[in-house]
Amino acid sequence: MISAFIVSFLLAAIKIVLTCMPSDLVDWILSKFALHPNLNSKEVKVTYNGKHLESEEKMKFTDYFNEATFLKKYYIFPGNEQLFLNPETDVSPIVVNMERGKKPIILYVFCYEDHIDVVKQFKSKVVSYSLRSDDLQTLSPEVRYLNKAVLS
Repeated sequence: MISAFIVSFLLAAIKIVLTCMPSDLVDWILSKFALHPNLNSKEVKVTYNGKHLESEEKMKFTDYFNEATFLKKYYIFPGNEQLFLNPETDVSPIVVNMERGKKPIILYVFCYEDHIDVVKQFKSKVVSYSLRSDDLQTLSPEVRYLNKAVLS
């Protein structure tokens, strides 16, 4: 009887604390476990074909990436990580390097005509998911064209 009272009291206390927390703190806690991270253009390095994107292109990319709609997560069987990191397509990935705390995270963004595949590599884990963003999908050819013009 006493243990049931203690458990119900603890649950009520947790509920009160969680409902009284500021929304910024809740957003911060939830962002730690989010599959699709929000990017800050000042804290990330964006490269395409070995060429760093600067200022305006990087800001456009991060804004469009943050506004993208999450479609689905792909399950990766153990041992098949390289199939997602190096797919057999003619699409070159946009590589985003960032840090969460002291841990580096690398995002490989593959832009196709109908969707975007993102492969997130952190620690020794690889996670893949799909996004939808018309702006990001139309930005991709611009990025390719700009980099081809710069490389030529």
